[in-house]
Amino acid sequence: MAREKIVITGLGAVAPNGNNVNDYWSNLIAGVSGIGPITYFDPSNHRVKIAGQLTDFSPESVIDVKEIRKLDPFSVYALAATHEAMMMSGLDSNTFNPDRIGVTIGTGVGGIQTLEDQQRVIDKKGARRVSPQFVPKMIANIAGGHLSMRWNLKGPNQTITSACASATDAIGMAMRLILAGDADAMITGGTEASVTGLTIAGFANMRALSQSNDDPTSASRPFDKDRNGFVLGEGSGMIVIETESHAKDRGATILAELAGYGSTDDAFHITQPSEGGIGALKAMERAITDSKMNLDEIDYINAHGTSTPFNDKNESAAIKNLFKDHSKNLKVSSTKSMTGHLLGAAGGIEAVASVKTIMNQILPPTINYDTPDPDCDLDYVPNDAQKHDVNALLSNTFGFGGHNAVICIRKYN
Repeated sequence: MAREKIVITGLGAVAPNGNNVNDYWSNLIAGVSGIGPITYFDPSNHRVKIAGQLTDFSPESVIDVKEIRKLDPFSVYALAATHEAMMMSGLDSNTFNPDRIGVTIGTGVGGIQTLEDQQRVIDKKGARRVSPQFVPKMIANIAGGHLSMRWNLKGPNQTITSACASATDAIGMAMRLILAGDADAMITGGTEASVTGLTIAGFANMRALSQSNDDPTSASRPFDKDRNGFVLGEGSGMIVIETESHAKDRGATILAELAGYGSTDDAFHITQPSEGGIGALKAMERAITDSKMNLDEIDYINAHGTSTPFNDKNESAAIKNLFKDHSKNLKVSSTKSMTGHLLGAAGGIEAVASVKTIMNQILPPTINYDTPDPDCDLDYVPNDAQKHDVNALLSNTFGFGGHNAVICIRKYN
């Protein structure tokens, strides 16, 4: 018996190059970067002075100002993106069964801004001055808790942390929960607010970040020969998924189908991908198998494409080794060239971009692709968006610890 289709009915995005889905997508297609100088703290003593920060983000229209003060930014971002996704989906908390709607959300570092703030308090003022709201603001699962309380979602509620694969794993696990019969619909994706002094210093000191401080918008250059590290970003991408029957029964507009999910681990190294990207290859293969599709039915890959020497080389190798001759026909691009790397939220905003790709039949480009690398010899949609027939695509995310997560999204028929 064929399983019921899981469909996508809502999208929400808060990203460095757009504070809602329309702006984010328009800027992706226009090749607009959201990377610039760090303004959240004084980076003068840091090796890295650039990041993908949110610009002109005003959550007060959807979250009460008094409530914002009680929240770490990673929860604020999740609430803002989910508000947009819920509005688009038409899910009404007054009409759905709250026991059948849940949340699965990914984050890499949770409330790290709150952690750093309160560490400064205890260092300067002593233990008794630490805020009683410290723990409930900081813990990684609290964003999902706030989503459930805001929209009265009483179904399964889980937080996934698998480094940069977190949001994609969250989406995949949300799909699994629906298929297991535990929910009719799930709000899922990822959120991250990690542009902090400690996070920047940590990544910079392990030489993972680009130090192209004088040219921020060109610093993230996935697959380019002169790439020299990723750029840290922040934000949230959330989607609403549900069974096809649930969506049809309530008259929802179906945007695309979430067709498959694959997850593996390299079991190789804490930060470097396995040689040839064999773990990534297997995750892509599992996602395609789960979708009951053939390799040659995939038209496009929204790549992990971090702009690091190791990832881009090994991801390219994995694609070529899996798809073989079909890899010559595949289109591959990295939207991280414009947003930077949102860590645990990357798979969320990239899932949003993937759905918009299918809806509009336009491929977002890989900007800053100037010098081809012999080790990266696929079609990376260089510098300009392209119109292209896309029936099915993959969205790849890979993380420290060897985590690999891939979802397959296809046009709804």
